[in-house]
Amino acid sequence: MGRTVVVLGGGISGLAASYYLSRAPCPPKVVLVEGSQRLGGWIRSIRGPDGAIFELGPRGIRPAGVLGAQTLLLVSELGLDSEVLPVRGDHPAAQNRFLYVGGALHPLPTGLRGLFRPSPPFSKPLFWAGLRDLTKPRGKEPDETVHSFTQRRLGPEVASLAMDSLCRGVFAGNSRELSVRSCFPSLFHAEQSHRSVILGLLLGTGQRPQPDSALIRQARAERWSQWSLRGGLEMLPQALGSHLTSSGVHVLRGQPVSGLSLQAEGHWKVCLGDSSLEADHIISAIPASELSKLLPAEAAPLAHILSTITAVSVAVVNLQYRGAHLPVQGFGHLVPSSEDPVVLGIVYDSVAFPEQDGSSPGLRVTVMLGGSWLYTMEAGGRALSQELFLQQAQEAVATHLGLKEQPSHGLVHLHKNCIPQYTLGHWQKMESTMQFLAVHRLPLTLAGASYDGVAVNDCVESGRQAAVRVLGTT
Repeated sequence: MGRTVVVLGGGISGLAASYYLSRAPCPPKVVLVEGSQRLGGWIRSIRGPDGAIFELGPRGIRPAGVLGAQTLLLVSELGLDSEVLPVRGDHPAAQNRFLYVGGALHPLPTGLRGLFRPSPPFSKPLFWAGLRDLTKPRGKEPDETVHSFTQRRLGPEVASLAMDSLCRGVFAGNSRELSVRSCFPSLFHAEQSHRSVILGLLLGTGQRPQPDSALIRQARAERWSQWSLRGGLEMLPQALGSHLTSSGVHVLRGQPVSGLSLQAEGHWKVCLGDSSLEADHIISAIPASELSKLLPAEAAPLAHILSTITAVSVAVVNLQYRGAHLPVQGFGHLVPSSEDPVVLGIVYDSVAFPEQDGSSPGLRVTVMLGGSWLYTMEAGGRALSQELFLQQAQEAVATHLGLKEQPSHGLVHLHKNCIPQYTLGHWQKMESTMQFLAVHRLPLTLAGASYDGVAVNDCVESGRQAAVRVLGTT
């Protein structure tokens, strides 16, 4: 009999792992187990009454680099080329991003000229930050917080305004706690290899060959900054789910795993409430902290490491306004923690993807709420009502963008523990985890956002690499 691989978690990582397993020349039996009734994890798109698309999670995917190309290749393999909505390089959503500081929106400088011009909220042109980087010695620590690294290389303003905002926008986290080595590995390795972040990014570190397809070539020629799908990004996990079912993968929904135990000859028993599965290998694409609670006693050291990989919650508020206009055109704006502890940023959805606006003219924006404010509210056991989040979001839109009228449509969703936090020393947790799995020859492979990247591209690649490792074992 052939091997059985059980994949835990039907988010994009687990779906990708199952997909690449199923495409092997001699695929194993694959069983995908998802605790909820739907596939896709944090990727979820909702269609409003007028047909407008509201993204509750990710809303655009970057096509850049090897990982971006890999996801575009997956899109083509699933037959979704005609559904792709690109944001081309000359589009305002590709060219314009803003910071909200001092009660005003400030465009981030672009191009070489922008580095030499005064760029509020920064007190002097960013050229001086670049010069600082070129003259600073290489750091000697094996890891550093994002704030410390940026302050050392580019100065306190870039650290407290730009990188603070970026950490909040990408990780909903604190730049004074997050690891630069794990959150922004390209910056860390640029300094290590070339003594300068700028030189390292310009000269590159050598990349493996990119996959190729007509869609990848089009994205490169048109300099896409991001892309979505006509019916929302959830079309991607939906297409993967359909493909898996037609390829003979067993997809179990509404089946939360209650425990894992090792049987004779190294096989797994996967407990699902009243039933169980036998597996030769497990790919876990569920959050690290959840997996830590399922592992058997033999893997207690591993469970302890995984339990320390925490995640933060984010409230996503989608708003639609009839006949409203933005004061600026761009992708959106981020907010540093010094400006507002509540609002992480606002995305101008209608600018990037007007095709998703629906049949009635309207403006769609999404407000992200989180940070220390939400953490404190959760830790204190405070009531977190939809009305509270809606009020905070409407106040932010009115203050930041001047949209003071009542929205015609609104959605509020609190995503609990949705973004893993790669805090200082995360790389050591990963090394210890891989060492434990290797030494004990545990038939377990890890995938997903808990480990090596939180973006959709990272998660797809995580699933692909997990499948490659499993197929390479006997």
